[in-house]
Amino acid sequence: MGADRDVEAVVSAVEGLRTAVDAMTLPLDVPGRDAAEATRRQLLDQLDDYVLPRLRSLDAPLLAVVGGSTGAGKSTLVNSVVGESVSRPGVLRPTTTSPVLVHHPDDARWFEDARVLPGLARVTGHDTGEDQPGTVRLVPSRALRPGLALLDAPDIDSVVSANRELATQLLGAADLWLFVTTAARYADAVPWDLLRTAADRGTAVSVVLDRVPPEAVDEIRPHLASMLRDQGLPTAPIFTVPETPLDDTGRLPAEAFARLRAWLEALAGDARARDIVVSQTLRGAVASLTGRADELVAAGREQDAAREALEDAVTDAFDAGHRRVADGMTDGALLRGEVLARWQEFVGTGEFFRQVESTVSRWRDRITAAVTGRTAPAEGLGEALHTGVAALLLANLESAESDTARTWRRLPGGPAVLAEVPPGPRATGDTSDVERLVRDWQGEVLELVRTEGKGRRTNARVAAYGVNAIGLFLMLVALAQTGGLVGAEIGIAGGTSVLAQRVLEAIFGDQAVRDMAAKARARLLELADERFRQERERYVGALAAHAAPTTQADTVAAAAAGLRGVRL
Repeated sequence: MGADRDVEAVVSAVEGLRTAVDAMTLPLDVPGRDAAEATRRQLLDQLDDYVLPRLRSLDAPLLAVVGGSTGAGKSTLVNSVVGESVSRPGVLRPTTTSPVLVHHPDDARWFEDARVLPGLARVTGHDTGEDQPGTVRLVPSRALRPGLALLDAPDIDSVVSANRELATQLLGAADLWLFVTTAARYADAVPWDLLRTAADRGTAVSVVLDRVPPEAVDEIRPHLASMLRDQGLPTAPIFTVPETPLDDTGRLPAEAFARLRAWLEALAGDARARDIVVSQTLRGAVASLTGRADELVAAGREQDAAREALEDAVTDAFDAGHRRVADGMTDGALLRGEVLARWQEFVGTGEFFRQVESTVSRWRDRITAAVTGRTAPAEGLGEALHTGVAALLLANLESAESDTARTWRRLPGGPAVLAEVPPGPRATGDTSDVERLVRDWQGEVLELVRTEGKGRRTNARVAAYGVNAIGLFLMLVALAQTGGLVGAEIGIAGGTSVLAQRVLEAIFGDQAVRDMAAKARARLLELADERFRQERERYVGALAAHAAPTTQADTVAAAAAGLRGVRL
């Protein structure tokens, strides 16, 4: 009962790890992303193909996967051991992605369902040459004893990438690797990469040294044994198959593989021996899970760091742009150039001064404008203010966007996300959104003047000068001095802003003017902030759509910690 509870605890912990790893995504193209994704897929494959099925069915037959390089003679060896042609060798073999699993008829129930290799469909019977990729052929044979099954895998160095990937996946599903190599190729790099993986995971391995010239056995076998010891596989059995002609059926003579066949039969007939092999591989596989999970945790942290860097870049760029807008509203830049010229036109003729003194409701130049069609000075000043504020916003919006794009192009994961950012209005030269924003603000300033001028006396003074004129004065004061009327004045041509200030004070009073100017400026900044937020959201939204959940690395780490806390 205690052992059963231990296994149940391990199963629960492994299932938790599988859920966390399956949910993990690595969307940002950061260094090492492809290797981490390969690790994630291989981990899931081994969990689904071997670890969980074996934990849930400890008494299932031992599965020995026959793997090796192209031309090593795997299929010939399997056919020879079984005593019939169950796997098709030859030049066509590297092009198939359909492995062959040979089992005793009494063991069929263990392999007919999706207990192992759930991603592969099942076909039954001998090879007809019509198998489709993504299938495993089940061949019952009484030549094998119950308790042992052989799976002939594709070549590990196949020219077909799908074959190589499938071969690696099948080896990860094995209780025992029966690794076939030749006297000419036993030192090749590709097999040893996989054998090192087997050693790292504690997988049980046996090696078949095929096609060995009889006179070279005493030289090659000790060298191979030495290489196995160096790679952490000192106890791996080595079986030599001498170079010998095949019989009329294309199989090896019985004496060539007699020792291997006897070993397999003994393993199939000895439940304790099978348990030892299964236990070694299962324990090694479970123990290796946490290390690979740690690699994924590190990859998840890299994703988090990349996302944070991209987020910081867009935040910094748009915050800097917004600060430049705020500074531009207080450093006097808006009140130079066209605004200054229109202001001088507005007050420089003396018409406004006479209006202030006589409280006439119209200026002479307005009458002239009505006759001649020239733009009234007040209208020109309003347009100039509108153009200046819009230009300030547009320039800094464009600067924030270009700064973000430039930084994202050099940050890990940035170029791919940047390509998914939906185009903004500036991409087509559309400035209507900013133009509308400034118009709305000017309208709100005029409404503020109307609201503050509701008293009878104040209303008469506002009416005397005109709401539009008073509104323009309030805009000038809001944009000319930091914090309304507090702080150093930023002059407009010989202190003419003082005139606007004094007129407003005469109408509304000192404190009211301070409050109105502060409200007007704050509202413009609020509208600008909303515009910047909307533009920033295009980048933030694209990043959110391509970034992984921030909790996934912690979830995988917690699942790995849970697995470390149980013992098989």
